[in-house]
Amino acid sequence: MLARSRQFVRYCLSGGTGASFDFLTYSALVTWSDLHFQVANAIGYASGTVLSFVLNARFTFQVRHYLAPRFLSFCAVALLGWATSAGLLDLGVDRLGFDKYLTKAATIVVVVLIQYNLNRLISFRSAAP
Repeated sequence: MLARSRQFVRYCLSGGTGASFDFLTYSALVTWSDLHFQVANAIGYASGTVLSFVLNARFTFQVRHYLAPRFLSFCAVALLGWATSAGLLDLGVDRLGFDKYLTKAATIVVVVLIQYNLNRLISFRSAAP
């Protein structure tokens, strides 16, 4: 149980770095370009996903083998996370009129919980993928 708690903390730190990069990319694109917030969300999310994979493979789950299939499964999990994020942004911003920055920040919390469990069970499981 303690090992899983430590792993979750490392996942949050690695994922937090990726999510921060996602949020900063999203914010920069929304603030300084004419991109729609959903396009900015996709670009930020993709960049944060790549950074998160590298950090999680190296520091959280400490895997060095089967990286290509692990990356593909990590991206599949990330695609589910992105769809969740996009849906929550649509609900929060377009339908309920909430602030697009605060709504984006709130989606990150939901997505982290979903993705940690899926990545632990699928992308970074002990057995070969």
